[in-house]
Amino acid sequence: MGGLGWQELTIVLVIVIIIFGAGKLPEIGGALGKGIKEFKTQSTDDAGQLDTSSGGTTTAATRIDEPKVVERREMRADEV
Repeated sequence: MGGLGWQELTIVLVIVIIIFGAGKLPEIGGALGKGIKEFKTQSTDDAGQLDTSSGGTTTAATRIDEPKVVERREMRADEV
């Protein structure tokens, strides 16, 4: 469940050919490939920056250990 089989992919491909035409498919595929490649390079660059930039700054990950103060009080029936 959740995966696309060859039948579904064939239907999607036919719909794409009908909408864009066979002439535009190489152009669309090239743009999609460039986008995926750029996304991968940016995600690996960002991961490298996260590893090297942890020099003394407070981030959300370091603030987890700080206790959170929560005030509790009981509600009375006339406050509802």
